[in-house]
Amino acid sequence: MDWNELNEAIKGCSKCVLANDRNNVVIGDGNKEANLLIVGEGPGKNEDLKGKPFVGRAGQLLDKILQAIDLSREEVYITNIVKCRPPNNRDPLSEEKESCLPYLRAQFLLIRPKIILCLGRIAAQTLIEPNFKITKQHGQWYDKKGVSMMATFHPAALLRDPSRKKSVWEDVQKLKQKYDEI
Repeated sequence: MDWNELNEAIKGCSKCVLANDRNNVVIGDGNKEANLLIVGEGPGKNEDLKGKPFVGRAGQLLDKILQAIDLSREEVYITNIVKCRPPNNRDPLSEEKESCLPYLRAQFLLIRPKIILCLGRIAAQTLIEPNFKITKQHGQWYDKKGVSMMATFHPAALLRDPSRKKSVWEDVQKLKQKYDEI
């Protein structure tokens, strides 16, 4: 499957109820040959309206975090576990995540990143391990089939609780060190 085929498959998807109320499918954005894949949980209101990931307040904060470690959206690829907005920004249900995972796997196979950064609990539990505890395990490296994976707090969580910014800063310092090694 190439990018065009994947994009068409995702745009035409109706595998779960999230497709019923979407304005736009939010496939992903950035460098399709990136060494770093950043994965959030799902689109919010602004992302659903614009069809791009992380364009609201959390996305603006993510951009600042990337800039602080000398990275930009043009260097990384950003996507989500689910490609359609869950109602009222609720957590995606298991069946919704399962419906979208083949698309994320296809994105992974096309990009072939060396590092994956999971933003938040949902992404970490989906990609790293089902019982992942973001408050205890953030900033730790995991190796999955030769891909280095780490999770940190979601930028939206930082907007709600700025006291977590120090932890995220320490996590992204580790991320930058790993990124510079490859």
